[in-house]
Amino acid sequence: MTAVTDQDHDRGHTEPAEDGAAESVPEKTEKTEKAEKAEKAEKEVEEAKEGEEAEASGAETDVAAAKEAGADGDGGHARVEDDTAGGDSGTAWDDGLIARRVNENAGEQAPPVVERRASAKQTPTTLAYDGVLRSRLDALRELVGLSRTRLDSRTLAEAGRVLDEAAARRRLSGQHTVIAIAGATGSGKSQLFNALAGVTISETGVRRPTTAAPIACSWSDGAAALIDRLGIPPRLRRRPAGQHADAEGQLRGLVLVDLPDHDSAAVQHREQVDRVLALVDAVVWVVDPEKYADAMLHERYLRPMAGHAEVMFVVLNQVDRLPGEAAEQVLDDLRRLLDEDGIALGEYGEPGATVLALSALTGDGVGELREALGQFVTERGAAARRISADVDAAGWGLRPVYATSRRTGLSEEARDEFAARLADAVGATAAGEAAERAWLRNANRACGTPWLRLWRWYQDRSEPSTGRLPLRTQADEEATARQRVEQAVRTVAERASAGLPTPWAQAVREAAVRGSQGLPEALDDLAARAGLPPGRPPRPGWWPAAVLVQASMTLLQVVGGLWLAGQIVGVMAPNLGVPVLLMVAGIIGGPLVEWSCRMAARGPARRYGMDAERRLREAAAGCGRARVLDPVAAELLRYREVREQYGRVMGVGVG
Repeated sequence: MTAVTDQDHDRGHTEPAEDGAAESVPEKTEKTEKAEKAEKAEKEVEEAKEGEEAEASGAETDVAAAKEAGADGDGGHARVEDDTAGGDSGTAWDDGLIARRVNENAGEQAPPVVERRASAKQTPTTLAYDGVLRSRLDALRELVGLSRTRLDSRTLAEAGRVLDEAAARRRLSGQHTVIAIAGATGSGKSQLFNALAGVTISETGVRRPTTAAPIACSWSDGAAALIDRLGIPPRLRRRPAGQHADAEGQLRGLVLVDLPDHDSAAVQHREQVDRVLALVDAVVWVVDPEKYADAMLHERYLRPMAGHAEVMFVVLNQVDRLPGEAAEQVLDDLRRLLDEDGIALGEYGEPGATVLALSALTGDGVGELREALGQFVTERGAAARRISADVDAAGWGLRPVYATSRRTGLSEEARDEFAARLADAVGATAAGEAAERAWLRNANRACGTPWLRLWRWYQDRSEPSTGRLPLRTQADEEATARQRVEQAVRTVAERASAGLPTPWAQAVREAAVRGSQGLPEALDDLAARAGLPPGRPPRPGWWPAAVLVQASMTLLQVVGGLWLAGQIVGVMAPNLGVPVLLMVAGIIGGPLVEWSCRMAARGPARRYGMDAERRLREAAAGCGRARVLDPVAAELLRYREVREQYGRVMGVGVG
């Protein structure tokens, strides 16, 4: 149902109708034929809606809301609130007979109207982002996804909000530009809002704060969804005066929002300002000569929004209060403060904020602002530039957790050092030396004299037949080995996390610590399995010949000894030379053959020991790589991926 009020103090009065609608009846002594037809149409509508109690109750609510929110500052403009006429007609009351009669008899400027909710449905063209912005948004989405398990939700909250707002804005009209007018108490922003609309919409006055809730004014249809996104109720939506809207065709597509004071004493007002500023496509900051340098304005709003300079207008209002050249001096000082805030000024054709001086009271400079807004709206690029600036701001906010100024990762030197530390902890060097000694001992046993072999056999009776030396026999040695492993893990974790942002450095260290659990036990098992092969060491091909020569020397000793014994007992003729010579040859030749074999066995024994040490080192390095280095490398790879995505978000390449 439609509520229509006319608050003209000079020529009319308002009488509430029975169904809750307020009908304005002009004072005329006689009715024209057109007026009679209009009255007849009114009666038909009233008769059709009699008895509908629920609808009548809703109409009374609308009238009360219109009276509460529709009062202008000067009280000289009518407020018309549109709603559906009920049934299937879908015709708004302000386009019907009653509204036309009011307009025809008012004899003054047409009143602002609430945006029609039941007008013909339109499907405005949705916003389209260019390829660069789409790529940056995709990279930001990928960045957030890769970082959820490494960063807390508060760190990613702003990036998530930007993605949500970008997706929400993209689904809405791309033919409209939402611009908010913001300012401090007494700056005259509502007065400027009314001047741009050509009619009093937002209440002005000396009472502070004057504007209690955001008010939207749309210059064209199809912006309802955009205004819904701002949370502005229908009773606070307006349209500029009809003839003014036609004259200002350059503003077609503009949705202007008057915000409460950002320095209001009411907390809810400041909260509304912050909420709406995060959703609009652009903002017009209105400052006055007294508070243009206010610290709250610069520190809380302008400085944090320095990256949004391309979607920002800064207007110095009330210049009519400044004498002579004072306006230019204040404007120059305002530009200086904006430059200190890091806000780029759009001068000499460069992109940046537009800075103007005007007087909303006298109208001086308002045309220049209207022209600038018209060109800005016509470009249809404010929404994309706002989203791009939001992405920039979110990226700079995430810089401490992604960017680093030094090379990161594990070098080959660090990997080799870690493997060497593990090899020392597992006793790879000692195992190689033990293998070498075992090979030499086996060679001595095979090529030594029988008498020496009997003596060594007697000494080695209690030793294992394999010739292996136990590597871990003492409790203190095991404790020392465990400490070496822990120290190796700490060292490689510190080197891998050096230079990384704190969250990723912590993730690398945690991955190393998790991998080190059970590592000493695994290395002990490797030492037992990969240290020395079971059985005797392999024999070279010359060993049989050496054994045969050593047996010959022993045989010479035995023959010479038996010969001498036979001579002593008288069985053989005395002849000391030959048996003595045989015995001396055997006695000297046996040790000589043994020494020669030992010299010849040093090379193979060394190679055998080095091979055993290499196998143990490789086994220890493989265990350390699987348990520690691979998880650490995975974290570093994840960091490189997010850093690459971060570079795409910021529009730069990452080395």
